[in-house]
Amino acid sequence: MHRVAISGTGIFTPEEVITNAELVASYNEYAHRQNKLHADAIEAGEREPMAMSSEEFIVKASGIERRHVVSKFGILDPGIMHPVLPERAEDELSLMAEISVKAADEAMKKAGLTAADIDAVICAASNHERAYPAVAIEVQQALGIKGFAFDMNVACSSATFGIQLASDMIRTGSARAILMVNPEITSGHQEWRDRDCHFIFGDVCTAVVLQRVDEVKTDYAYEVLATRCLTEFSNNIRNNNGFLRRTREGHMADRRDMQFHQEGRKVFKQVVPMVAELMLGHLAEQGIEPQNLSRLWLHQANKGMNDLIGSKVLGREPSREEQPNVLQDYANTSSAGSIIAFSKFSDDLPTGGLGVICSFGAGYSAGSVIVRKL
Repeated sequence: MHRVAISGTGIFTPEEVITNAELVASYNEYAHRQNKLHADAIEAGEREPMAMSSEEFIVKASGIERRHVVSKFGILDPGIMHPVLPERAEDELSLMAEISVKAADEAMKKAGLTAADIDAVICAASNHERAYPAVAIEVQQALGIKGFAFDMNVACSSATFGIQLASDMIRTGSARAILMVNPEITSGHQEWRDRDCHFIFGDVCTAVVLQRVDEVKTDYAYEVLATRCLTEFSNNIRNNNGFLRRTREGHMADRRDMQFHQEGRKVFKQVVPMVAELMLGHLAEQGIEPQNLSRLWLHQANKGMNDLIGSKVLGREPSREEQPNVLQDYANTSSAGSIIAFSKFSDDLPTGGLGVICSFGAGYSAGSVIVRKL
């Protein structure tokens, strides 16, 4: 059995940014138009008026201040309220593959590896822009990597589940080095017309290189000591869009359930203890005391959730350095969130420093990865 290390990470951040102020202005104009359109039904008590949003509401509810998106066009137009992305020809590189290649280039450079050193590519993300061929295989071809590639989806836990899968393949000799990419174009499945969630998501792509410890070529490396995954079925975070949609009468219409929707309070109440128990059990299994952790790199969904999980795991309120947040700038980027935090806030740990990469989300799903700085 081979030891495994994360030897490189990369982040592609879209240039366009939407601030809370911009988002609130567009949403409130949309809500105002809808209330005016349905004024008679609202007055008759047949319909509830749409509530207005505010910057204060967004920050209090989530801690999010802004988000990066592939394209602002359409999202901020009260007459559209979703991104408008040009269709690409089948012989052109897809959007998910394009941003994956950019993040992968950075991760491979950091690891000191070339395409010839990589044996496999995993594209782990919440939403894939097509059913097949796999985006991972397209990324593999674009980078000139031999071997094999495949897509996987475990919602917001896709990256940590991908790390476990890649680690297991390297440990057992199925591969020597694996590239995992997390292209999250969450603006496409976001419901920008819903006050309770219109602020949640942002776009990004992360990449992680994993390889055998004895072949690491760089000073930056974290050994993957242990991985643990957990799933429990729940409908509290759901998206009903899919290829069977056209087979059901009325489902091709503009339906709310065909985008991201959740029961936020239930999610908070159920997921926080589930994740804390997963992490504490995982640490105990490995004989690691929580107070010996230098860093927690958590899924970036909600500041309140992260603060509570961190407190339950450490037994006290974690400092900003111990539990770095990036969602104020990136918002919820689904599976990429914990990898952004890890990539941006891991260089400073001393040799031997311990940390946990943890993600959680729809499914429910949760993944815990214990790492040690080499």
